[in-house]
Amino acid sequence: MALYNFKKITVVPSAKDFIDLTLSKTQRKTPTVIHKHYQIHRIRHFYMRKVKYTQQNYHDRLTQILTDFPKLDDIHPFYADLMNVLYDKDHYKLALGQINIAKNLIDNVAKDYVRLMKYGDSLYRCKQLKRAALGRMCTIIKRQKQSLEYLEQVRQHLSRLPTIDPNTRTLLLCGYPNVGKSSFINKVTRADVEVQPYAFTTKSLFVGHMDYRYLRWQVVDTPGILDHPLEDRNTIEMQAITALAHLRAAVLYVMDVSEQCGHSLEEQVELFRNIKPLFANKPLIIVANKCDVKRIAELPEESQKIFEAFEGEGFSVIETSTLTEEGVIQVKTEACDRLLAHRVDTKMKGNKVNEVLNRLHLAMPNKRDNKERLPFIPEGVVARKKRMEVDTPRRKLERDLELEMGDDYVLDLQKYWDLMNSSEKYDKIPEIWEGHNILDYIDPDIMRKLEELEKEEELREAAGEYDSEPESEDEEMTEIRQLAKQIREKKKMKILQSKEKDTRGPRMPRTAKKVQRKVLEQEMTDLGLDMTNKDDAHYVRRSRSVTRKRKRDESETPKSVARSRSSSRTPRDVSGLRDEKMVKKAKTMAKKAQKKMNRLGRKGEADRHIFNLKPRHLLAGKRKSGKTQRR
Repeated sequence: MALYNFKKITVVPSAKDFIDLTLSKTQRKTPTVIHKHYQIHRIRHFYMRKVKYTQQNYHDRLTQILTDFPKLDDIHPFYADLMNVLYDKDHYKLALGQINIAKNLIDNVAKDYVRLMKYGDSLYRCKQLKRAALGRMCTIIKRQKQSLEYLEQVRQHLSRLPTIDPNTRTLLLCGYPNVGKSSFINKVTRADVEVQPYAFTTKSLFVGHMDYRYLRWQVVDTPGILDHPLEDRNTIEMQAITALAHLRAAVLYVMDVSEQCGHSLEEQVELFRNIKPLFANKPLIIVANKCDVKRIAELPEESQKIFEAFEGEGFSVIETSTLTEEGVIQVKTEACDRLLAHRVDTKMKGNKVNEVLNRLHLAMPNKRDNKERLPFIPEGVVARKKRMEVDTPRRKLERDLELEMGDDYVLDLQKYWDLMNSSEKYDKIPEIWEGHNILDYIDPDIMRKLEELEKEEELREAAGEYDSEPESEDEEMTEIRQLAKQIREKKKMKILQSKEKDTRGPRMPRTAKKVQRKVLEQEMTDLGLDMTNKDDAHYVRRSRSVTRKRKRDESETPKSVARSRSSSRTPRDVSGLRDEKMVKKAKTMAKKAQKKMNRLGRKGEADRHIFNLKPRHLLAGKRKSGKTQRR
């Protein structure tokens, strides 16, 4: 059986919105321009396309609605009966049937009018057939107004229903109104069901989830049930009856011992007897709630006999209080254990268990004889065990103290200090005492060790262990060191000079910078070069022409016609052509090749065309009194 996700059903639009959406989509997705001078088959195809597109759009949307809504015959009986209680099965099926009929009618209308349009002999007749087809389709949808509205209400209500898995492990709470069912589900699960001091606060099914033995459980809170015939029960009560009838769950029948719910114990027992057939083949626990107000032992003997009779029938009765949480965990544990055992028994009685048991074999050892064989324990182990047995009680560890005291526990290690005077364990230790650092007195032999260390150091110094011989350097190494020192100082001076310069001013490129001959020769002389008789040197000639621009040589007149023609580039449309006749022929061939592209680039029937951008009857003449919306 399929389990539906009711929250994913698509929205059902109203009849008016349905028509508007479909017609606007047809207008947007199909061509909009047609002329009477077109060939008749083109005109027919133009209007056929609109009719078919509208029909397909209606068909897809209606099919989506029919597919999304659950079919009562395909879903779990719990959901089928719940939908029957909430929405009336007959009304629901009738609405879906009407939608299905409307879909088939629209398909037939489109088929008929497409067949008629094949015989349309003019643009006017084809257009009128198209209008008639779309009009009839819209009329069919308008007649489904009530069905569409009803289905939308059903969809909204279905999406708000809790997701209940009918096959998983479930605890089901039932009983009279205001006996404490919602308070119980709030205690054992993460649900947050409204709790009020009046009856029928819970008007629908609520679901909470909890974990027990590493398994996920669902707890279902049902509305209160009153004790009257099934035919007289309303929709709220019938939801609880449906859950009891179809969910395979452990039933917790909640009773109010204090009778604060407004119903006596006899009435609650009578309701139990009335709905007892729904508890068949299900684990049942009777929860005597509100024991903080009144316990079973405080009831009169007649009332106590009621619960004794329940226990005599094999039903367990547990006293609980959702206010003090007494007995809540016990009910939860016992109900879960009973349901697990019940589910295992049910599976063992089924047909599938034989297939599994055939694959399993449990080997049980058989006795060889009746001789008793005691377990063998080595003597060393026995002796060690006797040595470990001490008459004195076991000393409490810090871990034991932490478990006993809980949040009040504070780790205290000073109580284990071994001092001559035990009262000094918690005294504060000073840092300075009588002018001395207190840490110096931690080691009593510290002074003796210090003297030994000083003597050892004196011996090492006397032996010359720390003396270092000065390294002998030759004259070459001394000159290298001095030169390196000068280079470092020169580098520092260069950095300082560059920082002092005005870097914000305009800079000349390095290639155009003029270098003075005197400055260059002076620097080279300082470096040890002979700069005399350098008038013919290359830097003298270069320094004169650094800032001058090279003049372009005047071009000579071409000596031949061919060279003068090659100096200028030939136009692209003339290159490679012999004479004027050949140029003309090339242009004609280019025009012929372009004709096909020009023809394909014309406006088509799908292009919007406004014949007159400013119609005279809207934009000319004197303005009259009245509305000016058309201007």
